Order: sequence, then C-alpha cells, then structure tokens
Amino acid sequence: MSDAICLANARLVLPDHVLTGAVTIEGGVITAIDEGDQVPRGALDCRGDHVIPGLVELHTDNLERHIEPRPDVDWPHLAALLAHDGELASTGITTVFDALRVGSIHGGQARYSPYARRLADELLGLRAQGALKISHFLHLRAEICSETLLDEMADFGPQDRVGIVSLMDHTPGQRQFRDVSKLKTYVAKKRGLNDAEFDAHVAQLVGLQAQYGAAHEAGAVANAAHYGAVLASHDDTTAEQVAVSHTHGVRFAEFPTTIEAAQACRDHGIAVMMGAPNIIRGGSHSGNVAALDLAEQGLLDIVSSDYVPSALLLSAFRLAEVWHDLPRAVATVTANPARVSGLADRGALAVGLRGDVIRVGALGDTPVVRGVWSRGARVG
Repeated sequence: MSDAICLANARLVLPDHVLTGAVTIEGGVITAIDEGDQVPRGALDCRGDHVIPGLVELHTDNLERHIEPRPDVDWPHLAALLAHDGELASTGITTVFDALRVGSIHGGQARYSPYARRLADELLGLRAQGALKISHFLHLRAEICSETLLDEMADFGPQDRVGIVSLMDHTPGQRQFRDVSKLKTYVAKKRGLNDAEFDAHVAQLVGLQAQYGAAHEAGAVANAAHYGAVLASHDDTTAEQVAVSHTHGVRFAEFPTTIEAAQACRDHGIAVMMGAPNIIRGGSHSGNVAALDLAEQGLLDIVSSDYVPSALLLSAFRLAEVWHDLPRAVATVTANPARVSGLADRGALAVGLRGDVIRVGALGDTPVVRGVWSRGARVG
C-alpha cells in the first residue's frame, strides 16, 4: 500500500454515470471522490483522461502460455510468473484468477502431465513475499475428460485461494467442439496429427469421458464447495446442459456456444461470460456464437481476456460503442466479475473500496493505458 495519491481532472467512470472529478486513495483504499476539474496541489492531472476501476480477470490462459511458450518448451516458472504478473498489470488488470488445469492423461496423443499444485505453490510463495504487482487468486480448470482429476484436486484445500472451479468437458462431438472438424483444424495446427492419429485422439477422449465423466463432474462440484470456490460451467451449448449447471450451483457460464444456452443462463440466474477476443474479432474462432450478438440481445454480463490480456480493456470500450453506455460496458470487466466471484471490496470507483484504478487515454479510437494503481501503488 502507498501513501495518499489523487488522480484529478479526470472523467471518472462511476457505476451509473461519468463524472469529471478526482479520486483520492489513502492506505490502499478509495477515501474520496470529488466533482470538478480542479487539480489540487500534489495531485496527478489526468487532463481529461478516463479513470476506471482496475480490471478483474476471471479466466486467462496467459500464465500457461508463459510457462510453455511453445509446445513441449518448459520455461523457468519464476521468470514466467513474474512476466505474467507484469504483463497483466501493464494492460490494466489488477485482479486475476489464474487458470490452472487439473486433470491429466498419461498416454496417447492427448498426453498431459500434472503441474497445477507445483505452480500454485510457486505463485502463492511469490505472493507471500510481496513480489507480485497485482492480486492473484487460483482458478482450477477441472478437466472432466482426464484420468487423474480427483487425485489432483485432492492436493488443494481452503487455504489455497482457489476462487473458481470450472467444469471443463472437452470431449469431441459436444460443447465447444461439437463440430469435430473444428477440433481437427485446431489439433492439426497445434500438434501436427495425421488423420489416423487424430481419429485415435478422438477415440481416446470419448473413452475417458465414458469411463470417468460422471464421477469427475460430481467430484469437481464437491471439491469446489470444500475450497469455498465459486463454480463455473464451460461451453454450455443446450438448455439441458445449462439446467444441469444450475443444479450444480454454477454462478457463471464461461463462453456459452449458442444463443439458446445464453438465454437459458439468463432464465436460471447464471451470469454469462464471453471472451474479449471474440468481441474484438467479431466472432468465435471455433465457429460458435458471436459475443456481440449476445451483447445486442442483452445476454452478456462479463468479459474475459481469455488468451489476449490487452483485449480486456479494448472490449469494454467496444461494448460502450454497441450499448452507448460506458459505465455498463466497464462493469463487464470490473464490477460484474468482482461480484460473481465474491469479491465485494473492488470493481467500482466508490469510497471504501480498494484503490485499484486505471487511467485510460486514447490514441485515435483505441484506448491506451496511461497508468495503473493496485491498492494505491503504481504498478503500470
């Protein structure tokens, strides 16, 4: 936490309106919001730039990209963790739920080894040392279609800052890869499998789901409750799948693939999260529903950077153009993810909340990060 700072002469994006004024942070907490374009002595003159809450990221593959920058290339974890933390800070993300896969496969083309427990220990160790710039929680991606899910989840407990458990079922022929040709294109690019190898890969995954799927899903739900974590579904496609998610107690749905599923989420009170790259690109790389289509139908609540950290801020300002409502758009990357993940101390510019703020300028019509503060300490 830092000494008092004041960001003045800024367009403050408050929960329901934009106000020209100043925000003061003391002891890591917002202590005042004042209207007017005055710049008090010692304050930072933001020159009319927007000031918004720090971004809250619920699902990012970015850490995995740093520890394995190319297939089968293992990068030193300490360097990867610090680079990941610094990269997120530079894009305006001040709270992140780092997605770690749990559930491994020991043989065949789909072979994966456990890594989550060791990486979590290293991440939590850096946090305890005060070596990280932003706030980190764990998001365990529970791979239903695996061999070792429950054994790996047993290595975690309530002390581990596991904030989210998501139910991931990547069995070919349903959910994200109900069109198996899309999976084939993805796997061919990533692993270079020939037709026979791909067919064996699909058969292996289908067999694992048949053998372990039901037990793994039930076990992952139970473990989430044990950790005190929020439960998320992943790639819901049908209303029936959403109904099952609802019975599990799912709080938010990651990347529903159809309008049918998104509408069912709304009917069940499940928040809908879509990917920022989907918004920026104008569609899904897997051929699923476009996030902007959901936004236009009022079926979008939360945005995740997914695999492009810098896309999170870009997506909020793109949504502001669609909705003609900047506070509503900013809430998809701040207040809404904070609320659904149970973090009541952040996500908005309000007295008493954490001093996580971003100064955002513009280069043409592109938002540009000009300053990032986490608990009042400048980190970007």
